[in-house]
Amino acid sequence: RQDLHPLQMVPPCSITSVPCLGLSICFSLPRSAPKDAVTFHVQGTPGVKVYVVHDTQSIKMPSTVSRWPLAAGAEVLLSMDALSKDVGDEKVGAGAPAGFNPALHRAEHHAPCCRSGFPISGRPATWTWGPDGHGAILLVNCDRDDPTAKMLDNSDTAIRSYDDLKDMSQMVLRTRGPRTIFTGHRLILHIDYSDADKVGVFYGSNSAALEEYKHVLGGSKLAYTIKHSQHQEESIFYVEGLAFPDVDFSGLVAFHVTLLESSEKVPAAPIFMDTVVFRMAPWIMTPNTAAPLEVFVCSVDNNEDFVAAVGAVAEKAKCPLTVCPLLKNREDRWIQDEVEFGYVQAPHKTFPVVFDSPRDRGLKDFPVKSILGPDFGYVARQAPEGSSSLDSFGNLEVSPPLTVQGKEYPLGRILIGSSFPRFGGRRMAKAVKDFLIAQKVQAPVELFSDWLAVGHVDEFLSFVPAPDRKGFRLLLASPSACYQLLKEKQEEGFGEAAMFHGLEGVPRTTITEILADEGLRKFNSYVQSCINWNRDILKRSLGLSEPDIIDIPQLFRGDTAHGAEAFFPDMVNMLVLGRHLGIPKPFGPQVGGQCCLEERVRALLEPLGLTCTFIDDYFSYHVLSGDVHCGTNVRRKPFAFKWWHMVP
Repeated sequence: RQDLHPLQMVPPCSITSVPCLGLSICFSLPRSAPKDAVTFHVQGTPGVKVYVVHDTQSIKMPSTVSRWPLAAGAEVLLSMDALSKDVGDEKVGAGAPAGFNPALHRAEHHAPCCRSGFPISGRPATWTWGPDGHGAILLVNCDRDDPTAKMLDNSDTAIRSYDDLKDMSQMVLRTRGPRTIFTGHRLILHIDYSDADKVGVFYGSNSAALEEYKHVLGGSKLAYTIKHSQHQEESIFYVEGLAFPDVDFSGLVAFHVTLLESSEKVPAAPIFMDTVVFRMAPWIMTPNTAAPLEVFVCSVDNNEDFVAAVGAVAEKAKCPLTVCPLLKNREDRWIQDEVEFGYVQAPHKTFPVVFDSPRDRGLKDFPVKSILGPDFGYVARQAPEGSSSLDSFGNLEVSPPLTVQGKEYPLGRILIGSSFPRFGGRRMAKAVKDFLIAQKVQAPVELFSDWLAVGHVDEFLSFVPAPDRKGFRLLLASPSACYQLLKEKQEEGFGEAAMFHGLEGVPRTTITEILADEGLRKFNSYVQSCINWNRDILKRSLGLSEPDIIDIPQLFRGDTAHGAEAFFPDMVNMLVLGRHLGIPKPFGPQVGGQCCLEERVRALLEPLGLTCTFIDDYFSYHVLSGDVHCGTNVRRKPFAFKWWHMVP
C-alpha cells in the first residue's frame, strides 16, 4: 500500500478490485466518505487513469485543483490502458486531508489488468450488416465429412476429422495480465439457455491431436470453466452451427466470458463480462444466370434420348453431367421438384447445401444418400399439415441481382408461387416459406401460380443472361404473343400448317383450327390475365421495365376448375447453362420447312448471344405435365458478393 498522507490514521477501509482493460470502474465518494468530510483529493500511480466527475463534468487527473468539494454527485472513474505485470502494481487512493475527524478514509484499488477478447468480431455484443458492419459468422455444419457416418456432422458431440474442424469458426479467448490472478478468480465461458440448441463448442487445449478436442458448450452444457492447467494467453475454441435461421430463431447467437472473484468464504461474484455475437450464415439460392457447375438428370424407363440431349447441351457448356440411376430415383424423373441447390458461406469457407423439399416421392432418399457428403451440406423442411404440389421446388426460383427503387438486392429475390389472389387454394408449406423468409438475404416475392394444374412458377417464367441492361432478361410465357405469331403466319398464307408434325399418335392441329377454337382462345385469355397479374408483381418487386421482359409464345389448355397445362411443350421451362439453352421442342407449325415457334424464339434470344437447342421431351416429360426444367437440376457457382456486406 502507498500512504498518500503521512498522518495518524485509524486502519483505513480498503476495497480491492480487478479492472479489465478498456473498462472503467466508478466509485461514489459521498457513500465512502467519513462523517463531516467536505472535500477530498485523489492520487494514483502512473499506470492508472483517474477522472473526477463533478457537476456532471469529467475532469482527468492530475489537475491544478488539489481538493474537490464532496458534492452529492461526486464520483471517481478509474481505467487502465496497459497490462499489469504483477498483482497490486498499480494503486489509487482517495482521502480527506488532515484536520478532519481523525480518520483518513481511503479506497485502494489493486489493478492487475485482465482482458478477454474476441478478435473475430472486433466489437463485442453486437452484429451489424453492411460493408462497414461487424460481427462473427458461423456455418451450420450440415455436411458429412466422414463417409462412414450416417448423420450430419453436427448431429453429435464429436469431431471425427480435421475436415470437420475446418467447417467450424474459431472463437479466440485472449487473457493478458498476471497469471497469479487466477488463484483467486475463475474465467467462465457460457451461453444463454435459448442458444444452447443452436451451437456446439469444442476445445482442445490448443492441441493438434484430434482426440484432445472435447465438447464443452451446447445442448445441456451452458458453461465451461477455463481450467488453470489449460490457461494460456490465447485459447482457441471451435464453434459449429446446429440450426439455420428460422421463424423462431433470428440467426444470432451470443457467447459470454465472465471473470468471477472466487473465494471459499463468500459466493463467487462476477467482476467483468465480455460478449461476442455470431450470425448463422444463411442458405443462399443461385439464379439461372449464375455459372453452372454440375447438371443433374434422372435416368428412367424410355428417356434415354432426353438424357443424351441434356448431356449434349451440358457438354457444350463444359459442365459435368450427373445421372441419377433408376435404382436411386425409383422412377421419379422430376429432380427439379425434389431439391434446390444453394450454398452457405463464411469468410473462411464456402460449401454447397442441398435443400430437400417436403415432396418426398421416389427421389426422397437421393439427397441424403447421393448428394450429402464431404463439404456438401443438407437441409430439409417438412410439411406436417400435408404437402401440396406447390411445395415442390419447381415452385421455387430466384431472380438475378437487382435494384428496386434504390434498394439493392445483390443476391436477388426468391420467387414462390401461391394461391393469391385466389382464396382457399394451395399454398407453399408454412415451414418452407418461413425458412426462406428467415434467411433475410433474398427477400421472397409471392406470385400467383395456383391457376396452373401443377402450380409451379417455372411453368410461366425463367431468367436468361444478357449482355446489356440489368445483365439478364425475364422470360414470360405469353398466349398473346403466340396468337399474334399464328395470326401473322395465317395472313402469310400458312393457315394449313399443322402442329405436332412428326409425333406419332398425336393429332395434328392447323394454325387455322387453333385460331378458330373459341374455347381455347377464351381459356388462354384467362391464362394471359393470370400471367399479367404476375407481370405487374414482378415489375414492381424486381424493379423491371418492359425492355427487361421477353414474351415467349405459349398456349395453355385446361379449365379454371382443374388448372392450366401447356398445350405444346412449355418453352420457358428451359435449362439455362450460361449462354447455352436447352429448350423444350414445341413441335410448332412448319413454315418453309422450319418450326415457326422455334424460329421466333431464336429471333428473340439469339441476339443476346444465347444458343438455343431444342430438346424433344414430348413423350418422356411433356405428356406427364412437365418439361425440360422440371426434369433437370443445376448446381451453380456461388455469388462473388459476400452476403454479410448487404443490408437486408
